[in-house]
Amino acid sequence: MLVGLQGSGKTTTAGKLANLFRKQGKKPLLVACDVYRPAAIKQLQVVGKQLNIPVFANETSKDVVHIAKQAMSTAMSKLNDVVILDTAGRLHIDETLMNELKDLKSGIKPHEILLVVDSMTGQDAVNVAEKFNEALGIDGVVLTKLDGDTRGGAALSVKKVTGKPIKFAATGEKLSDIEVFHPDRMAQRILGMGDILSVIEKAEESFDLEQAEKLEKQLKKKELDLDDYLMQLRQVKKMGSFSSLLKMIPGMNQIKDLKVDDKEFERIEAIICSMTKAEKKDTRILNASRRQRIAKGSGTTVQDINKFIKSFEMTQKMMKKMKSNKGSMKKLMNGIDENTLKNFKF
Repeated sequence: MLVGLQGSGKTTTAGKLANLFRKQGKKPLLVACDVYRPAAIKQLQVVGKQLNIPVFANETSKDVVHIAKQAMSTAMSKLNDVVILDTAGRLHIDETLMNELKDLKSGIKPHEILLVVDSMTGQDAVNVAEKFNEALGIDGVVLTKLDGDTRGGAALSVKKVTGKPIKFAATGEKLSDIEVFHPDRMAQRILGMGDILSVIEKAEESFDLEQAEKLEKQLKKKELDLDDYLMQLRQVKKMGSFSSLLKMIPGMNQIKDLKVDDKEFERIEAIICSMTKAEKKDTRILNASRRQRIAKGSGTTVQDINKFIKSFEMTQKMMKKMKSNKGSMKKLMNGIDENTLKNFKF
């Protein structure tokens, strides 16, 4: 059962958790128990449709306990082994809200009550957590928008006040952007040490091992071309926003003014897809007229094309250097300074 204030991200979190559990082999069911907020049921149904996860809703009833019991019966008949209740929120904590949640708790006896807290609200998040814990006896906390709370202060404060564990962290806007909360990894991020284990886990989850091995064999025989580049770009894109990934890499947050535009992925994909097969194989044939055609086809400018081709050729040189150094990453990185990273476009 998910509880929290309106706007904390409960509905989206319900979808993210359902998606996470499905990846673990579970068969989740989402339940719309917010019968007050306009379009709340529709919002959950949209999330469910995006994920292809069933949503139980009763749009004619205002009795949330009755709705929840109906959902539990449906889950048993449909063999759903995880039921996630998306409950109503308020703009502030009030007696009506708490009484309804208490009735829901006693009526269905959920295995877990998770409080969804917006980590960007700072001290307010701590106050909310304390009040909900006192009233309901929560089992854990889900922190949303943790990608914006770089210091992780809310995580530390909420745990101290409630004595309950932070169980999950939502780290972005995508329905895949949620992870099990690891205190040690958060401590590393706060101290600027990165979180390389999370990067590895995301890579293992998102990358197609067969494709990666195939690409590795190809690159041993030939030079990196734009088809290879696009395939790798799409694999990285599955891992989440590039800006959040950079924060997890040790040392990257020490580089001042390092800015990453996640929309760059879409622009680059459009640019490459506007090229002919021959142009993808050999960028040296890209004369002025070809670049103008590609810019028009991708909805970008010739300057954008020039910048991308320059950065791609830089990548090709880096790959060649890795080959010549027999894969010695240390030798490769020694030749890259902060200015190179700041100006590099992915």
